[in-house]
Amino acid sequence: MTKEKRFFIYARKSTDDKSRQVRSVPDQIAELQEMARKGGFSVVRIFEEKQTAKVPGRPVFNDMLARIERGEAEGIMAWHPDRLARNSVDGGRIIYLVDTKKIADLKFPTFIFDPTPSGKFMLSIMFGQSKYYVDNLSENIRRGHRQKLRNGIWPQKAPIGYLNDPLTRTIVPDPLRGLLVRKTFEIYADDFTLDQITETINDLGMTSRQTHRGFSRTQYHRLLRNPIYYGLIRHSGEFFEGKHEPLVSKSLFDRVQDVIRNKRKPRTKRQIKPYLYRRLFRCGECGGFITMETQKGHNYLRCTKKKGPCTQGYLREELIGEQVASKLQFLAVPKDWIWSMLQELQSSQQSETIQRELQQIDVQAKLAEVSNKLERLTSAYVENVLSLDEYKNAKAKVVDEQIRLKEKA
Repeated sequence: MTKEKRFFIYARKSTDDKSRQVRSVPDQIAELQEMARKGGFSVVRIFEEKQTAKVPGRPVFNDMLARIERGEAEGIMAWHPDRLARNSVDGGRIIYLVDTKKIADLKFPTFIFDPTPSGKFMLSIMFGQSKYYVDNLSENIRRGHRQKLRNGIWPQKAPIGYLNDPLTRTIVPDPLRGLLVRKTFEIYADDFTLDQITETINDLGMTSRQTHRGFSRTQYHRLLRNPIYYGLIRHSGEFFEGKHEPLVSKSLFDRVQDVIRNKRKPRTKRQIKPYLYRRLFRCGECGGFITMETQKGHNYLRCTKKKGPCTQGYLREELIGEQVASKLQFLAVPKDWIWSMLQELQSSQQSETIQRELQQIDVQAKLAEVSNKLERLTSAYVENVLSLDEYKNAKAKVVDEQIRLKEKA
C-alpha cells in the first residue's frame, strides 16, 4: 500500500506595506487549502512568511526545508515557484531535495510539476525567470534613480527636514522639521556644542519619523554635514545639483563646516571677552592702561597699575557709559561737512550699483563656464580619459562652485 504524501503549505509576500499585497498571504492559503481539499492531499503544517526571496536567509523557509530533511513531510504546496525562490541558492536547494527524494512532489495552482528530468528542468527555468525578474526590476529601479539624480531630484525617502511630494515626486520642506533643521545650522554656527543642540532642538520638537524619539548627537552631526540642505545631492560618492528648495544658504553651510573643523583642533589661544571699552582709555593719575573684568555679573574698569603706584579704584561700565554720553552730546558736525558727506554717500551708492551690475555679469559668465566644465568632465569620463573616482571628485568641486555662484546671481 502506497504511503500518503504529506504536504507543507508555504505562503509568502514580499512587503508589509498595507497598500500592497495586503491580502496576498490569506488568499494564497485559501487557494492552496481548496486545492488540497479537491486533490485529497494531506496538509500537516502551514508556513507564512513576510520577507523578500531575493536573497537567501529566510528563517521560515529555512525551517520548512529543515523539517522536510527530517522527514516531517514529502511535498510543498505554494501558489507559484517564485513564492519559494527568487535566488539561485534557494532554487538550487529545492531542486537538490527533489534529486535526493527528500521532496517527492511540488504542487502549484499556476504551474504543473513532476519529479522527472524534464520537470526539474522546467522548474529550474521558472526559478531562473523569477531571479531574472528581480534582477531586472532592481536594474530598472537603479536606472530610474540615476535619471532622477541627473534631473536634480532626490530619488529616495526624503531626508529629515523634507517631505516626499506624491504629486510632483520631489521633496519639499517639512513645515516643522525644516525650520528646526535651519535653526540647528544657525545656532551651531553661533558656537553651540552638539550637546546643547541635542537638548535645545529636541525640546523644540525634533523627532525621528520612524521612532518618534529625539535625535542623538550622532544624528545631528550627520545632519550638519549633509550638503542636501543647501541644494547639493550626494549619492554613492557623486554630487548632483538638486532642484529642491534649500533649507540653508551655501555660506551658512560653509560656516558650519568651518566650525566643525575648528572644534576638532585643540584650542591654544585664550578666549578674550569682547568688552566695549577694552584698551580705549588710560589712567589719568599714572598713565597706565585701563583694563576690564567681570564681577558678579557686572563689568568694571580699573587701572592696570603697571607703571607704578596708583590710588585709583574700580568703576562700573554703566557709569563710564553715562560720562561718555554726556560728553558726546555737546559735539556737532559742521554744516559744510554734512553737504560734503552727502555727496560722497550719493557717489558711493552709484558706484555700488555699477559694481553690483558688473558682478552679476561676471557671475553669469562664470556660471556658463561652469556648465561647460561639467559637459567636458562628462565627455572625458565617457571617453575613458578620467577614471570614475577622478570624475566624481572633479564633478563635486564644479557642482559646489555652481551652487555658490547661483546664490550670488
